[in-house]
Amino acid sequence: MSESDQGYSAVAEAGSVLERRSLWLRAWLELRKAPVSAWIGLVIIVSYVIVAVFAPWIAPYGEAEVHPQPYAPWGGDFIFGTDQIGRDVFTRLIYGARNTVGIAFVTTIIAFLMGGGLALAAAVRGGWIDQVLSRFVDVLMAIPNLIFALMLLSMFGSSLINIIMIIAILDSTRVFRLTRAVAMNVVVMDYVEAARLRGESIGWVMRREILPNILPPLVAEFGLRFCFVFLTIAALSFLGVGIQPPTADWGSMVRENAGLIQFAQYDIKAAITPLLPAGAIALLTVGVNFVVDWFLHKTSGLRDEH
Repeated sequence: MSESDQGYSAVAEAGSVLERRSLWLRAWLELRKAPVSAWIGLVIIVSYVIVAVFAPWIAPYGEAEVHPQPYAPWGGDFIFGTDQIGRDVFTRLIYGARNTVGIAFVTTIIAFLMGGGLALAAAVRGGWIDQVLSRFVDVLMAIPNLIFALMLLSMFGSSLINIIMIIAILDSTRVFRLTRAVAMNVVVMDYVEAARLRGESIGWVMRREILPNILPPLVAEFGLRFCFVFLTIAALSFLGVGIQPPTADWGSMVRENAGLIQFAQYDIKAAITPLLPAGAIALLTVGVNFVVDWFLHKTSGLRDEH
């Protein structure tokens, strides 16, 4: 390589580093101006992610480890006691973050890839493709999600793959509707028509011209859709057709320990035990919504009122 080529390479690399630093600086400045609610939401989300990633190192016992004393009281060797067969509740809460949140995140990504991709194709191509996809989505949306999921899981079984794919397919209908609605406002723009006249492929037009201009509402929808998927998985587990034992899951933990509530007059701590996973579900939902609300406010162009 000649000296001039090496010089150009060094300049390009330095420019790339400066650009990355500039992006991080802008992101940090935006975060500094974020309201308290957004910071609370970010702290909650980051805390859940840390617990989910490092669950084997944080949890005091194994996920399915059984101890001799079922329904052990709070304190001592078991912070929140044990469940009906002697498993540590605190440990299963930690592993529940990894399983419930991780599965919900993967399911939401798949739903967006399916629903968003088909919606962009329908908006760009139009015609019979748009009509067929839209009517098929209308049919799926006419059936309540939870009932449809219960029926399909009863037919095909409650394996992890089935849970992810069934919920992703059902939720992709909502993603399709939103993505198609916002994309239809962009495909009529002059720059999209110019790209078509240049002979650009459909994939290039969707990826470079349409997607960047509809990204803000899709990012906000991702947060909201994650909450709905998260709650759906917990509801299915509570009904017994979701994530199956011995895998820890917050929805099934509520079901397994629900009987303790009736002993509140004798042991208030025991009665609170089934409320711990329910509280974990509610807290994450609130945290995600705080962040989504802030992001929607930022992308709407509205000014903060002081």
